[in-house]
Amino acid sequence: MSAGNAHPYSWSAIINGLFDDGEINRVGYPGVSAYLTANRDLLGIPGARVTHVWAQDRAISESISRAVGVDHVVDRITDLIGQVDAVILARDDPEHHVDMARPFIDAGVPLFIDKPLADSAGDLAYFAEQVAGGRFIMSCSSMRYATELRAVKNEFGALGHLQLATAVGKKDWIRYGVHMLEGLFMVLDDPTPVSVRHVGREGGDVVYLEFAGGFQATVHLFMDIALTFQISLFGKDGWRLVEVKNWFGMFRDNLIEFIRSVEENRPRLDFTKTEAIICTLLAARESLAEGGKTVYLNS
Repeated sequence: MSAGNAHPYSWSAIINGLFDDGEINRVGYPGVSAYLTANRDLLGIPGARVTHVWAQDRAISESISRAVGVDHVVDRITDLIGQVDAVILARDDPEHHVDMARPFIDAGVPLFIDKPLADSAGDLAYFAEQVAGGRFIMSCSSMRYATELRAVKNEFGALGHLQLATAVGKKDWIRYGVHMLEGLFMVLDDPTPVSVRHVGREGGDVVYLEFAGGFQATVHLFMDIALTFQISLFGKDGWRLVEVKNWFGMFRDNLIEFIRSVEENRPRLDFTKTEAIICTLLAARESLAEGGKTVYLNS
């Protein structure tokens, strides 16, 4: 569990079908207990259960265990190997992902890694090499499964030929910019990014994207705005603004897709889609560091 990221609580509750709102509130996540309570009738995913938990602190592990009905707490991360069918690495601090994922990759354990998969080209190359070698690695932002964004795809016919897309969100570029990119890429059917230019500042990210075929998009991520995650689409004949709010729905569908992937023994999300998003994420950071230069991506 990484600081501020409640996924070990919420995702386990969604899978196991139970939760203790008092414990989740006690550790500081009342928003999580609120959306779990609102969707109590949808909790539980048939055929799957979170049975084991490891966190960097035994007290955290035991709290998760109590809160969401996880039967076994282990003292070492490698103790999970041989005890479970798959692992969810539910941390969003990508600098630790390679070291924490490596034992499971080496052991051939199917693995879901929370967003963003990597924050360096070297780490991304490591994961790509492992996938090319047949290892089971799935990673994405749950924004890919946002019901609001998937619904708007049904309305594309009324928009006419798309001309522009914009995405606006809050918080930092690496951990939250990936949300906006994931949603944007999904709703556009994962186009090929060609170039990236960061024209904003640290804490006020404004990123210009160009895709194959000339389609343009901008992503805006600001620390000091009200919390929102929204995408706007502009066509010749109409436009739509989509605000994403159903966190429970996107998390649940993401987890269902991972569980289906484990059952089918292959990730249902093509790794090349994740790779393109992370490359774009890193290119924007590089552009900012280089004073807003245009960074071109290899297709």
